[in-house]
Order: sequence, then C-alpha cells, then structure tokens
Amino acid sequence: QVQLVESGGGLVQAGGSLRLSCSASVRTFSSYAMGWFRQAPGKKREFVATINWSGSNAIYADSVKGRFTFSRDNPKNTAFLQMNSLNPEDTAVYYCAATGTAVAGTTFEYEYEYWGQGTQVTVSS
Repeated sequence: QVQLVESGGGLVQAGGSLRLSCSASVRTFSSYAMGWFRQAPGKKREFVATINWSGSNAIYADSVKGRFTFSRDNPKNTAFLQMNSLNPEDTAVYYCAATGTAVAGTTFEYEYEYWGQGTQVTVSS
C-alpha cells in the first residue's frame, strides 16, 4: 500500500510560481513511477506530467510544457512539481499518483494505482 500526501498548493498571481510536493509512505519509492493530474471545476481530471522510477525522464502535457518541471528525490520518498509562469487556466485541484506497473511513466490515469487527496492551486488574474 502506498499513501501519498500533496502539499504546496495555494493562491498565486498570474505569472507567479508554486512548488508542489508529493510525499510517499512506501518502502521502495523508486519502484514507482509518479504522475501529476489536475481537475478544474466542472472539468474532467487531466494529465499534467509523469516521471519514471529513476527521475531520468519526464513527460508533460502540451499545456504545461516549458513551464512545469517534474522531479523526484528517491531517498526522501518525495516528488516535486515546480510550476512557473502560472496563468488562471492552471487553477485546479492537483493530484499526485503512483504506479508500480508502468514504471517508465504513463500519461494514462487508469494505470495509476495510488492517489493523493489533492491540493488546490488557484491563480488569480
């Protein structure tokens, strides 16, 4: 069982930055690829980014490419999403997810077995 806890969300002005953290309670964090998804009010949850088990490769949604950076610190069981140049369209609840099967990383929501409770990110114009 993997428990994920997100933190770092909040209110920021357009153009600002936030750094989300995802802390995992698991013995072998490096056995899991990680993902970030987000859900805006009235919309379906969507893929944001994924990172492979070692942190050597990350894939981003087109909407965040060049602005967001996904990284991980395996000895500390923590993954990070650095979000720069935020705009109001980035407003959403951000969810951290883990998969022990697709360890190269995956953009598909159904491949993630474990999910955090989410953290709110609000970007004001």
